[in-house]
Amino acid sequence: MGKHRQWIQISILAVILVIGGLTLANNLFSKEEKPVAGSAAPNFKLLGLDGKTHNLSDYEGKPVVVNFWGTFCEPCRNEMPALERQHAKWGDKVAILGLNLDEPKVAVENYVKETGVTFPILFDKDETMRKRFGVKEYPTTFFLNGDGTIAAIKVGEMDEPFIERTLSSLLQQQ
Repeated sequence: MGKHRQWIQISILAVILVIGGLTLANNLFSKEEKPVAGSAAPNFKLLGLDGKTHNLSDYEGKPVVVNFWGTFCEPCRNEMPALERQHAKWGDKVAILGLNLDEPKVAVENYVKETGVTFPILFDKDETMRKRFGVKEYPTTFFLNGDGTIAAIKVGEMDEPFIERTLSSLLQQQ
């Protein structure tokens, strides 16, 4: 029984090593490139907290802020009021979209009510867009030109002067 058990353990170890190697190779050699400044932002069609479907292409012609966030993320929570004030300041000249990772709707609704956020909050079901945008940390924000190209990417918490400067710059380029 002892020799038989040893072969089973070796077989299990071999399977684990093969799976680990394939996972590592897939991550290292994946051809899916994350977007960078100057490249086109991946289009999306996502359901919003408002019950409507939002397409990124619907906002073509004006600067767009795509903010990936979560209710659990303290830096996300810190920058949300600044994003809301900029939304109020610029009105329809700029679109601000909050892409929440796949959190329960009730948690997102409660947070939005608590903070008074009025810009569209979209649900990144299964975190598909997070993966397509190459987002690894929260918050991550993409600033898009009116033609849908990425003008700037900010990983981490933003302060209001940064958001305002970036949006002013995008509007001047229009």
